[in-house]
Amino acid sequence: MSAGYDRLGVFGLLLGMFLAMLDGTIVGTALPTIVGDLGGVAELSWVVTAYLLAAAVTTPLWGKLGDLAGRKGAFMASVALFLAGSALAGMSGSMAELIAFRAVQGLGAGGLMVGAMAIISELVPPREGARLQSMIGVIMPVAFVGGPLVGGLLTDHLDWRWTFYVNLPVGGVALLLVASRVRLEARRVRARIDLAGAALLTAGIVALTLLGSWAGGRYAWTSPQVIGLALVAAGVLAVFVPVERRAAEPIVPPRLFASRNFTLAQVLSFLNGAVMLGLMTFLPQYMQVVRGASPAGGGMLLLPLMFGMLGAQLLTGRLVGRTGRYRWYPVLGGALAAAGALVLLPLGTHTPTPLASALTALAGVGIGLTSQSTTLITLYGAEPRDMGAASGTVNLTRTLGGSLGVALLGAVYASRLDRSANLTPAQVRALPAQARDSLRDAASSGLHGVVIGAAAIALLAFAVAWFVRQETLRGAEPPPTRNPSSAEPEPSHT
Repeated sequence: MSAGYDRLGVFGLLLGMFLAMLDGTIVGTALPTIVGDLGGVAELSWVVTAYLLAAAVTTPLWGKLGDLAGRKGAFMASVALFLAGSALAGMSGSMAELIAFRAVQGLGAGGLMVGAMAIISELVPPREGARLQSMIGVIMPVAFVGGPLVGGLLTDHLDWRWTFYVNLPVGGVALLLVASRVRLEARRVRARIDLAGAALLTAGIVALTLLGSWAGGRYAWTSPQVIGLALVAAGVLAVFVPVERRAAEPIVPPRLFASRNFTLAQVLSFLNGAVMLGLMTFLPQYMQVVRGASPAGGGMLLLPLMFGMLGAQLLTGRLVGRTGRYRWYPVLGGALAAAGALVLLPLGTHTPTPLASALTALAGVGIGLTSQSTTLITLYGAEPRDMGAASGTVNLTRTLGGSLGVALLGAVYASRLDRSANLTPAQVRALPAQARDSLRDAASSGLHGVVIGAAAIALLAFAVAWFVRQETLRGAEPPPTRNPSSAEPEPSHT
């Protein structure tokens, strides 16, 4: 247990996390301007992919480094690296430079969330920590929805380079607050980083990312390239497991998966990430192409989705902190996410825009319930020595689920559109009426494929969630109930 903590220190940690998530989305609305300035339209997607891939690969590495060398120092180092990448990205003179510096940003971003979550979990006991963890859940939807809005405003009123420069003052404040206000017990652990596991994990994630990006698009599913990537991913996984079992300090300790709830939480985090990022990626396409909203307006129309997630995450954190009971939240979350996806199925070219916006709220509630509960199950089901690794694992599974989910649902979406789908919303509005209506019909059909796929994934999460068992949170008293073995929730909290 730490010597103490204060709210400003926790605020600094949350700022660091916010930077990591915001930067995954803030560049989106600036990309057309960036391409016009730097060229390289063929490499456009890698401006985003390089960041997410580097963050996913390094997340468990930062978690393990924090476990071994000290979490505060590791977190501050990751912030510094992220800010260096931000400054370099803002000064890029070519698309190749921008992609490389975005990867540097991602290398630092991998330690922002995992470090902050692990420090918060070490600072406070589980019951109070559950409430603080709910604040972490609040940041994610704000960043995903606010990112495109902030990126559009900065690009319109300043310059696209400010989508990177804006990180510098915010990150500076985070560094100052963490350095001066966070107090952890000093400790040194003599151990080695699992380099073999890191290399295998990197190779596997790269193969899976390329597989999700290329399969069914750039290359056919039966092409040698796709089959080769699938074989590489499977082979790496087959080797990674025994390597981690033999490692003295594995990146992803196999002992964590001895816990049934921990394993189920990672599966749920993967599936929930796919649903969340899938809807957040393609709903704006519908709002802009079909409903004619601007990029900033399309983000505003997703506010019901965002606030649904916010409310569910806050409520889950508070109730789990108060009662210690969590089993029914992922079950309810999976059911509501599936129902929320299916209620979007009637959306079409003539659906009133306010109604289309309001219908996204139900899916947001379901996603929020599952996201928050799986994070709490992961963190407070692990031993203190594995807190960083556990935090890194849940973020890794969520990131991988989101990346692969977007790739899979994106293939479904693209299969229902033709090349005219590459037009910007402004170009769509300038088309002749017949061509415009045809494209909007195709975009609506593409969204229908996406929500059906998202509903199927959410139903799978709903089925998996039933196997979660109610257990006492680490460091907490058993939850008050007349029958501790009962799976029934207390009436006053349901």
